[in-house]
Amino acid sequence: MPSHHQREQLGLFLGFVGMAIFGGTLPATRLAVSAIDPIALTAIRAAIAGICSLLLLITLRRRPPPRTLWPQIAIAMACVVILFPLFMALGMRTVDASHGGVVLGVLPIATALVAVAITHERPRPLFWIASLAGAALVIAFALRQGGGALSIGDTYLFAAVAVAAIGYAYSGRLTSGMPGWEVISWILVVALPISIPAALLTMPADILQLPAKPMLGLVYVTLFSQWIGFFAWNAGLAMGGIARVSQVQLLQPFITFALAAVFNGENITWQTVAFAAAVVATVAISTRTRGRVASA
Repeated sequence: MPSHHQREQLGLFLGFVGMAIFGGTLPATRLAVSAIDPIALTAIRAAIAGICSLLLLITLRRRPPPRTLWPQIAIAMACVVILFPLFMALGMRTVDASHGGVVLGVLPIATALVAVAITHERPRPLFWIASLAGAALVIAFALRQGGGALSIGDTYLFAAVAVAAIGYAYSGRLTSGMPGWEVISWILVVALPISIPAALLTMPADILQLPAKPMLGLVYVTLFSQWIGFFAWNAGLAMGGIARVSQVQLLQPFITFALAAVFNGENITWQTVAFAAAVVATVAISTRTRGRVASA
């Protein structure tokens, strides 16, 4: 049986693997939407991942969650399975993956803000300062890149951040009662009555003849971003501790930059890296200062 230290180290490793998988989501999505409509991409990835989840749950004979949890599962499903992938895919049609990496870098702050709201926490003032600074940096970056105005791609990405924050916050609450892999699996299964018909209606007739890169992007976001990545990430949080393992998420924008340069041929400027580093700093500060302040 592994020692406590070994368990923590394994948790950090699994957390890093999950973070790296999520870091590839934007570059893979940008590859996929070069040949697949965003609505079709969203439906296909949800349907295939949902079928895989259903087969896994049946094989392991997992019982459905209690009825009291279904409203939370439905909220998480709408956000994580439908709206977030759709907004992200729409955004990736007009902006680079590296650009999206900076905008989505503020997602941990947004998730923390939603968690604070639904748990009625009262964080320290520095949490709010860091959160506002992170949001301001991302908006400034988007305006700078857009020549003083927000592009339609940025609008979609900001919407993606908002719905993902809600979905992740509710998913996090659900992990207190069941393993993380089971949470995402049930969320995907609940979406099947929507995702399967939508996939059948929107799937390109020549999907098997798609070029290699868009097909690679589709496979990646379907099996890894939508499903397997959550297995590694949630297992890492459980084994290594949420506070410690979640810190590796600070590296995610830079993983996205590296993959975007290799697979999308994007030129990563020093300004993009500088903005990302500044956003990461605000995320780190907000994470460390979220502790609850006792009510008077």
